Amino acid sequence: MVKIKSKYFRVREGDAVDLGKWPTRVPPVYRSKEHYQGLLGEHVTLLSAQQEMLYASDSHAVLLIFQAMDAAGKDGSIKHLMSGINPQGCQVNSFKHPSAGELLHDFLWRTTRDLPERGKIGIFNRSYYEEVLIARVHPQILRNEGLPDPPDDANAVWHSRYRSIVDLERHLDLNGTRIIKIFLHLSKEEQRRRFLERIDQPQKNWKFSLADIEERKYWKRYMKAYEKCLGATSSAHAPWYVVPADDKQNAHLIVSRIVLDSFAGLKLAYPKTTPQRRRELLALRKRLAK
Repeated sequence: MVKIKSKYFRVREGDAVDLGKWPTRVPPVYRSKEHYQGLLGEHVTLLSAQQEMLYASDSHAVLLIFQAMDAAGKDGSIKHLMSGINPQGCQVNSFKHPSAGELLHDFLWRTTRDLPERGKIGIFNRSYYEEVLIARVHPQILRNEGLPDPPDDANAVWHSRYRSIVDLERHLDLNGTRIIKIFLHLSKEEQRRRFLERIDQPQKNWKFSLADIEERKYWKRYMKAYEKCLGATSSAHAPWYVVPADDKQNAHLIVSRIVLDSFAGLKLAYPKTTPQRRRELLALRKRLAK
């Protein structure tokens, strides 16, 4: 059994990323199903305590971003991670194709509207990163976005967007939002197996569509887009973590440990009671005691 260390999965700032060298499966950090459930329960309990302090201190927000290929387990990771969290302190947003109205704004607009307020955890299931991933794989998406002066060199668009993203995340960090970015790294073969499972199990049929098969044709292009994106936008204040996703249970434990370690960096604590406030509380206690 291997101990989870967040640093093993972190993309260092300025590193060139070759996803072929990042594993999609690593030795399990659990011994059995029961051990997995116990470890996950411990992580969820600790995360719940951290979320309560986050809410009480009202000094920071936490933004957790999930990006991945289809069937990598984004929904499952979010479900397991948030299973013990107070719903009042957490908000989940899932971003699909932008609407006609959203396309009339800059590419960051529709997601920045849903950033978490201080004291809360915000989760983005896909995010503004789609604009340097799917839009890069499918150039027609970019052409439909109505850019005022489309450059002759498409690479200039991506570099400009990387810079905008890094600047936004730096701004958010300076104003109290801790950003944790998770790329669930799934192998093409494991995706195929999970797609077959969605077809074979009637209760999962709703998760599968022809579009899922069509997107597999662009696997290599997506990997290149992710490599460029991860390398250009991982930073000290908003790092990317490449989490091996072929083993779902392993991925849940790794993700929860990464989140817990990030919370530890905030050094949260409950607000201290002032002497005046303490006197007020003692006076109220006397009234209640009567």
